[in-house]
Amino acid sequence: MKKLLEIMQQLRDPDTGCPWDIKQTFSSIAPYTIEEAYEVADAIEQENMNGLKTELGDLLFQVVFHAQMAEEADYFNFNDVVNAVCDKMVERHPHVFDPDSPRLTAEQQTMAWELSKSKNKVSVLDDIAGNLPELLKAVKLTKYAAVTGFDWPDINPVFDKLDEEAAELKEAISIGDNEHIEEELGDLLFVCTNIARHLNVDPSLALRKANNKFEKRFRKVEKMANKLQPKKENFDLKVLNELWNQVKVELNK
Repeated sequence: MKKLLEIMQQLRDPDTGCPWDIKQTFSSIAPYTIEEAYEVADAIEQENMNGLKTELGDLLFQVVFHAQMAEEADYFNFNDVVNAVCDKMVERHPHVFDPDSPRLTAEQQTMAWELSKSKNKVSVLDDIAGNLPELLKAVKLTKYAAVTGFDWPDINPVFDKLDEEAAELKEAISIGDNEHIEEELGDLLFVCTNIARHLNVDPSLALRKANNKFEKRFRKVEKMANKLQPKKENFDLKVLNELWNQVKVELNK
């Protein structure tokens, strides 16, 4: 860490540092921080441990970058960041660090964690970042609300709500009110994130895998269709469906 912090200081040195690094701000670096987090997730999904090692380093560098800029502005430094997270972890894990605290199950600890976070807040929703990806934000909204007891007891009523929202979307479509359609579609997607939460599934990861699966299948369908009818740009849906079903069988072997 000492070497990495020294490298970061050199990169930001106003006289001898890198011009690109010197001109960066918290706002300009934030998109890179988000991008690196996604690349970490992608390496995990690909089970690429060498890639994960590299991407974790890149993500750590983002933390160091922000800490260096903060130190230059006399806000805080890297040690303050480390100490703050250490204090937080100890405070929120009394069952680990306090010998007098009772042991908890994973589910009980999750609830205790959320209750600990909600102390001294006007609302349990106060700490949810406004610029989170909407799928993640939807999960967090319902997860935090559940701390207060506002949650379904199990997943079955969530499916009932899914059917209800699907029916309301169909009704909105039949009326032809675009604003109402958008609202009902949003409600339907929101319920889907609740299903994901009750199943302990990350909806963003599930959707990413669905996207990857579709892309892999469609690229193969597209290639087969072009070989079958090389002079066509727009294919008959029946042909594409037959190729799609064929590809599904091949890729599932």
